[in-house]
Amino acid sequence: MDFERHRSHLRAVAYRMLGSLAEADDAVQESWLRASRADTSDVEDLRAWLTTVVSRICLNMLRSRRSRLEEPLDVRVPDPIVSPESGVDPEHEAVLSDAVGLALLVVLGTLNPAERVAFVLHDMFALPFEEIAPVVDRSAAATRQLASRARRRVQGQAPAPDPDVRRQRAVVDAFFAASRDGDLDALVAVLDPDVVLRSDGGAGRPRLNLVLRGAQAVSRQAFTSRALSPFVHRALINGVAGVVVAPQGRPQFVMAFTVVDDRIVAIDVLADPDRLDRLAIPLDS
Repeated sequence: MDFERHRSHLRAVAYRMLGSLAEADDAVQESWLRASRADTSDVEDLRAWLTTVVSRICLNMLRSRRSRLEEPLDVRVPDPIVSPESGVDPEHEAVLSDAVGLALLVVLGTLNPAERVAFVLHDMFALPFEEIAPVVDRSAAATRQLASRARRRVQGQAPAPDPDVRRQRAVVDAFFAASRDGDLDALVAVLDPDVVLRSDGGAGRPRLNLVLRGAQAVSRQAFTSRALSPFVHRALINGVAGVVVAPQGRPQFVMAFTVVDDRIVAIDVLADPDRLDRLAIPLDS
């Protein structure tokens, strides 16, 4: 069985469903173990069969996660994929093939497990509802409804970013310049009036676990953090413009910006030191 040929695809599926690189790798490994014990000689489309296997594993992991109440009540920022500004690491190209940003993954995290699986498989990987239905134990019609509800949530809360990364970067640079200079007008000018800032600081750090909405609230938070400006390193976060804030070379914040029509509509911040320590985060000079 040629499992390795499909490993990167399965990791991409699992990352979108789980929002965790480590859990995605665990799901892919479990799918390999199950596949190695199964008779696949009559399987005509191995990729589709393996996608179904890893999807069932992810669905069970999502249900288990929810039952254990692992998610913070306010927001959980998924694991970011951090790349140098010069380009995405080849290892992550398949995972980010359709630019799945952190803002989108945050919204996916608000869906129930069956909605998330149905949306990911249909809208991101173009699987027909007839093939998804057995995974979520629904009829094809009910599975269509699951994906439809998820799609409405995503479209309303996770707009697609501007495709030009250079234009994104210009807006992000203007944000930090205005913050550093204490220029409120310039800062508000690059923020969408309904901008949302989501920060995940990890357990026991309430000051860094917050959701702020509106240009005024976000600009005030930016001013309080301007002392960190000398430690800002440009990076691509899930393929879009972002930064890593790393005093003394140790990442303290990863910030992803969603830029739409040259305005920042979302800022997603991972500030959990335990999770940051587990991620491979390159730093540009």
